[in-house]
Amino acid sequence: MSPLDRVANVSILKVGGAAGGAGRPLPPLTAPWPLQQHEVDKLFKVENRVPARLCPLGLVVPGLVNETLSSADIINADKMSGRSRKYKIIFSPQKFYACEMVLEEEGVLGDVTCDEWSFYLLPLDEDIISMELPEFFRDYFLEGDHRWINSVARALQLLNSLYGPFSRAYGIGRCAKMSYELWRDLEEESDSDGQGRKPEIGTVFLMDRDTDYVTALCSQVVYEGLLDDTFRIKCGSVDFGPDVTSSDKSIKVLLNSEDKVFSQIRNEHFSSVFGFLSQKSRNLQAQYDRRRGMDIKQMKNFVSQELKGLKQEHRLLSLHIGACESIMKKKTKQDFQEMIKTEHALLEGFDIRESTSFIEEHIDRQVSPVESLRLMCLLSITENGLVPKDYRSLKTQYLQSYGPEHLLTFHNLKRVGLLTEQSPGETLTAVESKVSKLVTDRAAGKITDAFNSLARKSNFRGISKKLGLIPRVDGEYDLKMPRDMGYVFSGAYVPLSCKIIEQVLERRSWQGLEEVVRLLNGTDGAEDGAAGDAQRVVLAVFLGGCSFSEMAALRFLGKEKGYKFIFLTTAITNSARMMEAMIETKA
Repeated sequence: MSPLDRVANVSILKVGGAAGGAGRPLPPLTAPWPLQQHEVDKLFKVENRVPARLCPLGLVVPGLVNETLSSADIINADKMSGRSRKYKIIFSPQKFYACEMVLEEEGVLGDVTCDEWSFYLLPLDEDIISMELPEFFRDYFLEGDHRWINSVARALQLLNSLYGPFSRAYGIGRCAKMSYELWRDLEEESDSDGQGRKPEIGTVFLMDRDTDYVTALCSQVVYEGLLDDTFRIKCGSVDFGPDVTSSDKSIKVLLNSEDKVFSQIRNEHFSSVFGFLSQKSRNLQAQYDRRRGMDIKQMKNFVSQELKGLKQEHRLLSLHIGACESIMKKKTKQDFQEMIKTEHALLEGFDIRESTSFIEEHIDRQVSPVESLRLMCLLSITENGLVPKDYRSLKTQYLQSYGPEHLLTFHNLKRVGLLTEQSPGETLTAVESKVSKLVTDRAAGKITDAFNSLARKSNFRGISKKLGLIPRVDGEYDLKMPRDMGYVFSGAYVPLSCKIIEQVLERRSWQGLEEVVRLLNGTDGAEDGAAGDAQRVVLAVFLGGCSFSEMAALRFLGKEKGYKFIFLTTAITNSARMMEAMIETKA
């Protein structure tokens, strides 16, 4: 039963949102027609105050403490002004005990009735499902808060009941393991409707975000990824400002496969997009020119059947051309090519000193606190931590440029493993001690120095070599006709997360990948079931966020190998969102 089945003649308000305005969207109960069915009068988004005329009042609140506090403030403000209303708080996707405690501490628990709307999945496109939990990454990987694991398990249970039992399940990471185990427990406790059905999803693959930080930290160069980096795609839509629309108005555009222009360029490398849009423009003009020489009957058919579609396509084409021009202007100002060159050098392990100098210059010029952090984290992860001298130097320069309040930010980054400091000789010590017993002291000193230099090589280097993440091609990489998933990063790097999925699907097990799992410090798991026609449909579950570059890479893999990928993610992520989740600026 929906929470709205228990209320009538109320006004619904959405309360809150995360920092920066990126809040959780309202669940489907707030679509206009369900509201009308349930005799809900109005729908508002709460900013500062609530209109006095609204009574009774329903509040849709994410299961977060800050938003619960905002709800309590609304009720207490009414009390202070002597206004009397009936209140109903609907928590989505879950009602947590901590939220009820907040209401009690604020003295309003007795004034409200609480309910829960189990809203787990938001379809953003035909192959993308988001849980819209941007707070998941910080809550789990930084704070160690496990509360959202139940939401993940419930989401898997829902998909399992809708599309039949999954034939195979694989996972890597601690969160993936816990989510999988809780999901299996829920399945055993309930009489699932999907058990008797023919499975429509063959394989489910769960992956923790901390398994692959590198991919999320890299600058995106596929069109959809660049749109997200530049304009911030929220809940499958983007706001294009006057610089894109060539007018004084902003337009919200839905980005999905129904957009005929966007669907053809979303996965393309940006260098190919302008050529496609130019050709599309010529084709569209040719279709318009067909009007010349038409008789009255033909013109009537053209107007009734084709003209509306052509006008819509022309509008979308103009918007995407405007978006490309805006991206080009912004990236030119940001020395984008130099930044990409530095990233590629870090991924390949060349010119590390030059790359470090570029990052120092980036910090000193105060280009962007988020971008500077991102580059430092990429340097740290690819080098298995920064040498103490570089760590102290970069940290000092960053704090001087962007403020001492970021000291907590460095603590957070270190805690999640994004920006760490090497300890001299921190690895291979056991081998060192054994070798030193067999040689003279002088020789042992040389060997120790050699081991110390090896210790600076990251697990990323070993994993990269083991899985072939750096494509080796003769001549220039063909971005228009790519031959592997590396095209999503200009042929410099195959996303680690996608490569792991490819290898496991190819082997149908983790056999032969034990060394990779060890280097990732991961916890792998697998369960085999009956294989059938659905085995080519793969549900890729990203815990902590998935980037559009990873989606583009796996769509490419699907075309090449005959798979159909469906993406379930706790939220869409990119390097900026990841950094912002770690930034602490409160003194």
